[in-house]
Amino acid sequence: MLKWIQTAGLSEYGSAALVFVTAAIIGHEAAVGMTPNQWLAASVSILGSISVAVMVHMWPAKAAAQKARD
Repeated sequence: MLKWIQTAGLSEYGSAALVFVTAAIIGHEAAVGMTPNQWLAASVSILGSISVAVMVHMWPAKAAAQKARD
């Protein structure tokens, strides 16, 4: 029943949505005006969401390569 949550496609689309939503929120806040501390936090959140997207994209291939090796 919950197997669809663990599919690679859903996780890739979810991580892409995370990057998009994070960028949209930060873009809106930047247009309104942000302090230097908020800019730093925004940069960290963008890097974090991009890191999640890269990890989701790269880790399944690593697991498949390990399985093929065994």
